[in-house]
Amino acid sequence: MGQKAPRRRGARRAALLAATMTASLAVGCTAHHGATVDDGRGRTPSPTQSPAESPSTVAPAAGPVLAVKIDNVPAARPQTGLDSADIVYAEQVEGGLSRLMAVFATKLPKSVGPVRSARVSDLELLRQFDDPTLAFSGAQHKLLPLIDKAPLRSASPDEVASAYYRGADKSAPHNLYLRPDKLLSSAPGAAALTTGFHYGAAPAGGRATASRTVRYPAARFTFTWSGSRHRWLVTEDGTPTVTTAGKRLAPATVVVQYVKIQKSAYHDVLGNNTPYTVTVGSGKADVLRDGRTYSVDWKRPTATDGTEFTTSDGTPVNFAKGQVWVVFAKA
Repeated sequence: MGQKAPRRRGARRAALLAATMTASLAVGCTAHHGATVDDGRGRTPSPTQSPAESPSTVAPAAGPVLAVKIDNVPAARPQTGLDSADIVYAEQVEGGLSRLMAVFATKLPKSVGPVRSARVSDLELLRQFDDPTLAFSGAQHKLLPLIDKAPLRSASPDEVASAYYRGADKSAPHNLYLRPDKLLSSAPGAAALTTGFHYGAAPAGGRATASRTVRYPAARFTFTWSGSRHRWLVTEDGTPTVTTAGKRLAPATVVVQYVKIQKSAYHDVLGNNTPYTVTVGSGKADVLRDGRTYSVDWKRPTATDGTEFTTSDGTPVNFAKGQVWVVFAKA
């Protein structure tokens, strides 16, 4: 059954944010709440080296989804907790690399990561959820005011230090991990996924698909159909994608959504521009499920709406039950 995004209570606040974001697309640079820095590739804050428990200074939230920014360069893999996400969004970042946003609603893993920095595109994408919690390691200093104004609960290491720890499996900055139970008292449930997605029987038609590859300038995703598992096996940059527990990532549905990717007002410390992924509007998409590809239309009229995927005659396209990956590709 489809789920539509609710209208926000803070309409005035949302309007101010939208205006500020529009202006930001046309100016740029890096720091975090406090004095720590994460430019998208470099330094990150330094919570405790081990996952020693300490009382949280922020009471756990209840109800909204948890969205976590996940490092996705080769040095960050294998990642932890991605197999528990309901939705994984893949976006292009500086230098043509990729970064993930994992959204959790029906299950909270014990640990998620490595956690990395937020991007301006995330704020528009997250508006479809009702007061989501955003876990991220840092952000460019000119982006921080937008995060503060956004209708979400910001949960960086500076704000909730006890929710984070440094792992010993990788070197910094690829070793920052989140304990979700420090931010949410429990999984909010499927009703919190106000994405507009529909789940159910496959539509008619489609074309048989053994595998599909999506390329960014410096990254690529390949999804290979497994008839025995009835899932799409994920491969990134030519290497099978597994979790730290050795579990192969295998979503039930993959969406290749063609969107505008344009320059933003922001740059990393190396001078690379931060791409802005436009997720409000309309366009084309390919939905991969059950070993087939369906060419569809997508529409998201406003930021507070979910995204509808339909056939040419306007019929909603159902996704297969299970994890969904949405890969934003340049239109």
